[in-house]
This record gives sequence, structure tokens and C-alpha cells, in this order.
Amino acid sequence: MVDENKMTPEEQPVRKRSFARKLGTTLKWMVSLGLMAILAVGGLVAGYVAAKVKDEPVRSRAVIEQKVNENAITGFVYFNDGSPIGQLRTDEDRRLIKYEDIPPVIIDAVLAIEDNNFYEHKGVDFNGTMRAVKQKVLKESTQTGGSTLTQQLSRRVFLNLDRTDDRKIKEILLSLRLERFLTKEEILTAYLNKVPYGNGSSGYNLFGIKAAAKGIFNIDDLNKLNLAQAAYLAGLPQLPSSYSAFTSKGTFNAAAYKRAANRKNLVLTRMLEENKITRDQYNQAMNFDLKKSLAPHKVKAYNTYPYLMMETERQASQILADLMANGKLGNDSAASDNSQEGTEKAGSDVLQEAQEQLRVGGYRIYTTIDKSVYNSMHEVADNPDNFSARSKEKGLEQTAAMMINHKTGAILGMIEGRSFQEEQMNYATQMVRQPGSTMKPIAAYLPALDEGLVQPATIMDDSPIILKDGPNGFHIPKNSNNRYKGLMTVRSALNNSTNTIALKLFNQKVGIDKAWAFAKKLGINTIEREDYQAQTGVLGGLRHGVTVEELTNAYGSIPNGGVFNDSYMIEKIVDSQGKIVYQHKPNPVQVYSSQTAYLMTDMLHTVITDGTGKLVRKEFNKYGEIPISGKTGTTQDYTDVWFEGFTPDVTLGVWVGYKDPVYKLETTKQKERARFLWAQIMNKVTDSDKELFQTKDFAKPDGITTRTVSAYSGKLPTSLTDKFVTDLFNSKFVPTDSDDGVAKAKYITYNGVNYIPRDGTPDDMLKEQTVIKRETPISDLIKQLETAFAKMKKHNSLSYYLPEDADGDMPTRIDPRQDDGRSPDAPGNIRVSYNGGRATITFNASGNSDVVGYRLYRSLNNGGFAYQNKVVLADQSKIFTSSGAPGSAAFYVTAVDVAGNESAPSATVSGAAPPPVNPSPPVTPGQGTTITVPGKIVNPDTSTGGDSSTSSPSSPPDASTPPAGLGQNSDGAAGHPEPGAGGSTPATGPASEPVTVPGTIVGPGSSPNTGGKPK
Repeated sequence: MVDENKMTPEEQPVRKRSFARKLGTTLKWMVSLGLMAILAVGGLVAGYVAAKVKDEPVRSRAVIEQKVNENAITGFVYFNDGSPIGQLRTDEDRRLIKYEDIPPVIIDAVLAIEDNNFYEHKGVDFNGTMRAVKQKVLKESTQTGGSTLTQQLSRRVFLNLDRTDDRKIKEILLSLRLERFLTKEEILTAYLNKVPYGNGSSGYNLFGIKAAAKGIFNIDDLNKLNLAQAAYLAGLPQLPSSYSAFTSKGTFNAAAYKRAANRKNLVLTRMLEENKITRDQYNQAMNFDLKKSLAPHKVKAYNTYPYLMMETERQASQILADLMANGKLGNDSAASDNSQEGTEKAGSDVLQEAQEQLRVGGYRIYTTIDKSVYNSMHEVADNPDNFSARSKEKGLEQTAAMMINHKTGAILGMIEGRSFQEEQMNYATQMVRQPGSTMKPIAAYLPALDEGLVQPATIMDDSPIILKDGPNGFHIPKNSNNRYKGLMTVRSALNNSTNTIALKLFNQKVGIDKAWAFAKKLGINTIEREDYQAQTGVLGGLRHGVTVEELTNAYGSIPNGGVFNDSYMIEKIVDSQGKIVYQHKPNPVQVYSSQTAYLMTDMLHTVITDGTGKLVRKEFNKYGEIPISGKTGTTQDYTDVWFEGFTPDVTLGVWVGYKDPVYKLETTKQKERARFLWAQIMNKVTDSDKELFQTKDFAKPDGITTRTVSAYSGKLPTSLTDKFVTDLFNSKFVPTDSDDGVAKAKYITYNGVNYIPRDGTPDDMLKEQTVIKRETPISDLIKQLETAFAKMKKHNSLSYYLPEDADGDMPTRIDPRQDDGRSPDAPGNIRVSYNGGRATITFNASGNSDVVGYRLYRSLNNGGFAYQNKVVLADQSKIFTSSGAPGSAAFYVTAVDVAGNESAPSATVSGAAPPPVNPSPPVTPGQGTTITVPGKIVNPDTSTGGDSSTSSPSSPPDASTPPAGLGQNSDGAAGHPEPGAGGSTPATGPASEPVTVPGTIVGPGSSPNTGGKPK
């Protein structure tokens, strides 16, 4: 058995394989190789894709949601009535819409043309992609995009718009991821908020369906779009620049509109094919006059209101920066500006961030600007007839103005300049210029009134004030009228903008430190350390100056009863979610009393009726209907002119000058320009905005009374008082002391100074009358002036600086001339001339230093010589006049010294042979003879205290036509004002018909209301 089973290999039987088996094996190998190829290709593709997206981050749900919902939103600015000023500075217009506010017609139109399988695919529509490829390859007339809305959104939010393979791969992967984390509604809403739609009728680039509806059809509510308009908008995102019916300037582009209209027809066709609309709807939409429904051309806000938009952006950026710096932006509670904590001014980096946030954050800024007021003010500024012609050297004559509701501080309107194209700086809020005399009420009169240092009827001396001036020795400020009037009321000083009185209040009564502290409480924040050393700062001589806003703001406290409301222009700021992030809250501060405010209001009213502001009274159409008060201001050489005025409801400040302050306003009209423009602005605003001027009078508070006081001292009159002034007083500061400003005195005048006579000086050389008691006697003033002159490089003559009423000064020192112990030498070179029966005798002075005067003797028809009761004092012109004719009269002159010694007669002069000299003894006072002396005629024996025959000092204080108080329309003269304010009418004698208005000067023998002297 064993042997039988042992066989060699060659002897084994061979099995033959079937065909089916071979085929199966082959197929297995082919499938294996195919799988291997697919895996290889897949690996290559995966590797390729991985290589392309290796630097692309895998974004989380939170990141995707944040980026998709992150939108740059256009911000807008509004007038105080809620009407739009325009959108903030940007080339784009972006407005957000919520899904529930998107009408179905918009959704149907967009999906029909862009993604009709939107609700079926998972981010990528392969069927749509293949269809788009086929259409492109076959160059079909109908071309649809291959990208879904999700892909377009992914591309716009996360990628750039370059057409590359890298971007397409990333786009597909991102779209798949977006579909995982976002709903279809969220994707559709984000798409409609972000895609571009070309230019609108204002030229802005439109982003989002809501901005497109507004910019192209001027429709705010999407539900008001009809089918044709919705189809038109849906077709634009494919090629917005090619389909834009408007250019970047907002003008109509006919060719682009035609392309867009054809695209609209395609959208309607696709909607019909997708059964989104009926045939009737299709026909109606095709027949609709779409062109006629386009929005009219509209100028951008930065072209219409360039200054205002820039100022709003500047202020709003600063507010947001402050909120950011204080960590308040984004808090649940709205921030307000009444907090003084934290950073006052954010750093530049924070400010830059705030500026950017303002442009893209969709903020709505509500201002206090009244559209009508603003436009009226600019009508005045835009009228070239209101200004001088452009100067090649100086440029454009500029102006700035601001109107404030002083009851709240709200800025109603402003003039920021005359040409935004030439100068973008806001002259009303950013320019700093010297305020001139407009600073006087703020830093001198108001603090002095409030402390009771002065009242309107207080008497001050318009005489030189000598100020130290470093290396120059001394400085003696002048008045604009180039003279010093002497004693005057504080009201008159303000009326006529008298520099010396303001300087004395500022330097001597109030003090510079207190004055500037007071000004700072009224919002004058440009005061520098150097200004505390500036003795003339109250005249406007500051290191930098003030802004129009600051100064107008400060003046607004006066009609507001002494309550200061800091001016503001931004009422509130609302973010894109409707949350108020900033709300202005008023912070009124009672800086000074309502009584002080009323007195200042009344004084500034007489500036207009009787002082430097009279031009305003002439030019303001409603003068007498609407009460006004105000103050003029000019700087040295007229480089700046101002007028700050107010009614009970608003305060308006106006500045005029050139951009470069070295250039002067030279003509009379230029110097008056601020007053003229103030009146022109008020004329327009009172016509167009009558509701702003409802208050008929300035409210008079309790504690204001009227009193009659001495016009020499401002105190209660006495029997010697023969000049009175009636004016308003704060009841707290009514004077209680008696008049010590006048006295009856016998004196001698020498070199313009009244002296107490020495014993022995003859009475005929003396004056006896009522004289003025000054705070600084003229004799002391002269010594001060002479001391200053010694250290000054340049000054006028001594006589220039002496007040006009210096000859009425009360003597305080003894005549400095002393007797030399001998009789004086006779006058020499005596001459006579005749004219119409009058003889004029001239002579040379005696050489003796103790001579006090000269006497004239006359002989008629060869008779004896007699003393003519005529004297010429030693410091006067050496001239006598007398009656006489040639051949019938002869004259000689004698000199008299301080001890009464009389010289020998001078040579005799006449028209014929002289008679023998046999002088009669001079008649001295006390013998019943009236003596003629320079000045007034007095009778010492009959003059008694208070008698009306007693003469008063020459040039009595304030002896001008009385100023009219509030409610008065006096046309009285104004004294000596700033240039351009008119002339003055000096008094010619005591007032016979006293009137009871502020500042009234009443002469001797009568007083207001009673007809007699005040009790």
C-alpha cells in the first residue's frame, strides 16, 4: 500500500483554473488599485488642502458669532429738534437691519438671483456650483453665481476678495463651519447687513440693504419698497461698482443705471421661474418707472455743514475718550458730564481710539444746535456785503460768533469762520484772541460790585495810574480818548470804557489774584501763570487770550442772575443698540449775587443807550421791543474787535479780525464791525425764531433800591454838596457816610496845583470856592508822575496827564514858594495893542521865584493910575485885557510875591504920552469889591456854605446828559467813549429839571422827587 501511494511530483495531476475565477481575481486587483489610487489622490488633495489652509485658524463658535455680528455702522448727527444734520465723516454709509424687519420680497429677490437652494444646502451648493460652471463654459446668457450666500458671507467677513484657489478652499471650509454654528436667518441677516450696493445719491458707498434703500430710493422703511425696487437692490451686490446709478459725487450715471436695470429684469425673471411672484406681479414690476423713484441728489453733510460736523466730531470724540479713560463707556448706567473725577483729557492713543470708534460705532449724536438760528447766523457771515473786500496781504476779514441759551448753557448756533476751504479751524471754539475791554466787566466790575467795593454811583477818579514796567521803568496807560476826565461814576466809566477806572478796580480794589479767580469761575480757562503778573490784563493784555465761546459763556451769567451754566453742544450720545452712553446734565453755579447781576445788566444797558455801544441801538431793528445790554471791546491798534450782548433769554458774542493778529482793522466800518454784525444776527434770529425771545424784561430781584448821593464822593449829600447822582444800589451796600468829597476852601493855584496859601499872600491872588477832595490829590499825582518820568524813555508832557477837573482839587499842601526877603523885580517888556476899544497888555515875567501873580493898573485921560482888580497868576499866560482906546488909556503892571510885597511899576504903555505914575493902593478882598480871578467869579464875603452863589469845581464829575436805565430810551450824549462811540455834551450848569434815572446828575438847589436838597 505504501509503495502504491508513493508518486513523484511529475506524476501529480494538474488542475485547470476557470475563466470566471481569473476575471474575479483581475477585478479584485483593479478595485484594489483603484482604491489605492483614490486614496492616493485623496491624500494628495488632502495634503494640498492642508498645505493651503495650514495657516488658517480654526475658529470657534464664539469667534464666528462675534465676527459675523461685528459691523461698522454709520453714525449720525442731529439738530436740537431731532432733524438730521448728516452722517459722521466717512466714505461709507452703513445701517443695520434685524431679520424680523426684512420683508419677504427682499428675501425672495435675493435668494432667486444669488442662492435659490439656500435653505437646502449646508453651506456649499455643489449643484449650483456645477450649474455656474456650465453656464460659464457654454457662455449662456443667464449667468448665476456659484457661491452660496454663506460662502459670500465667509469671504467678506474672514477672507480677502482675491480670486485664488487658496481663498476658494478656505471659503468652502469656512462656509461649512458657519452652517454648523449659525442659523439660516442669522446668515441671511448678516449678508444683507454687510454686502456693498454701490454709491448713493450723496456719493457715499452703501453697505447693507437698509443703507441701500435710503441712499438709492430715499426709503427708510424696507417694507415700503415695491417689487421692482427690491429686485433692483437684489441685483446690485454682484457688481456694485458697475451697477451703481450714482457716482462718488452723487451725480446720476446713466450707463451704470441701464446695466442695473437689466440686472433687475433678470432678478424678476428668476423670481417668476421660482414661483416667488405671479405673472401679473412680474408685469407690474417690469412696467414700473424705476428711474423716477430714484433718490434726488443730496450734498453730504460735510459739504453742507462742514464746520458743524467737524466740531461735533471733535467734541464727541473727546467725550468718548473721557468715558473710555474713566472706564465708563459700556457701563449699564449712562455717564454724565457733571463728574469732575478722573482724566480731564484722555491721552492721544485713547483719543485716537475714540475717534475711530465714533466713525464706525453707529453712534447717534444729538446736539443743542438750533437749525434755524445756525442758518440765520451763517447767512450774515456768508454775505460779502457785510465785510471788507479780501486783502492780498491780510487775507479774508474773519468773524466768529456764538449764541447761547444762558439759562441752560446750550449752544444754539455759531459762526465758526467764513471759509471752511481756507481754514478748517473753528474760530468760535478753538481760536484764542485778546478780549480787549470786554474783559472789564468780567475781571473788574463784577467782582468789585459783588464785594460791595463799588456801586454804579460810586465816584472814582479818571486820573493816571502808574504801573511798574520792568526794564522800561513805568507804564502810564491812556484812555482811548487821550485824556483824563477826573471824577466820574463807575457807570459812566463802564459806559465809555474808561481804561483807568478798570485798571484801578483790577489792581487796587479787587486785586489781580481775586479778579482772575473770579473769571475762572465764569469759565475763562485760558488764564496763564504769567497773567497774574499782567497789570493791564483787564484791558485784554493776556498771555494768550480767550475763545469766543469762553467769553460769551461768561457774559451769559449776567442775565442769568449770576448763575453760571457751562456751555455745551452735545446733548446726548446714543450707541448703535439705542443705549444712552452720554447725557449732559446741567451743573448751575451761583458765582455772584442776583443783585450784582442786575446792577451789571443795568450798567451794560446804558453802554448801549449812552456809551460805546450806541451803534447797536441804531442797527438793531427791535431795540425798545426786546431789552438788550452789552459791552464793546477793542484791542490795541484794532487787531480785534468784539461785542458781547444779551437779552433776557440768549447771549450772543461776536468777534472780528484777521487770521494773523498783526493785521489791523483800519476803516471806521471795520472798527464797528462786531457791533454791526451783532445787530444783523439779532435782526435775523428775532425774525425767524420769535419763540426764543419770550421774556419781556430783565428780572429785578429783591434788594435793589434807588438812592441819590453826592456826585463828588458817592456818599450821602451834605449842605456843601451841590452836585448829585441818582442811581441803583444793592441794598446791602447803600452808603451811610456823609459826603466828604467837597469842601469850601481858599487857595492859590500854581503849575496846575491848588495849594494852601502862605500867610501874607494877598487875597486877590486867591480863589475861594467849593473844591474836590480826591483820593490822590493832584499835588501828589504830579510828584508821582515826575518820579515816573525820570525812569521812562518816552512820555507826554505833564499837562497831558492832569485830569480836566484838576483846577478844582482841594489843596493839601502849602504853597512851595518862599519869600526871598525883598520886593520882586518889576515885569519887563510891557506892550499894548488895541482892537475895537479893547486893550491887550502883554509883558514878561519878573525874574523872582517867589512871585505869585501880577496886577494891572490903568490911567484914563491922563488921570491917576488905579488898580483894575485884575490879576494874572505866576503860572498863567502874561496877558491882561482891559477897556481903553489909544490916546485915552495908559497901563502898567506890577509883580506881587508870596509875602504880599509888590514891585515897582513896569514901564507905562499907551497909544499916547504916558501920564505921571502915581499908583493908587491896590484894593484887597474884604473891602466889598468883587475880584476877577481865573475860573469862577466869587464873593468871599457873601459866599456861605451851601449858598447857590458858591461856585462849584470846574468840569464837575459826570456833568453830562443823564444815562437812561433799563426800560429808558434816552438819546443823551455819552461822554468820551471808545473810538466810534460818539462825542460828549459837557454840562453848562446845574440841572434845573432833575430826572430820576440811573446816573442822573442833579445841580444845586434841587433833588429828585422833592425839588429840594436830599434829606
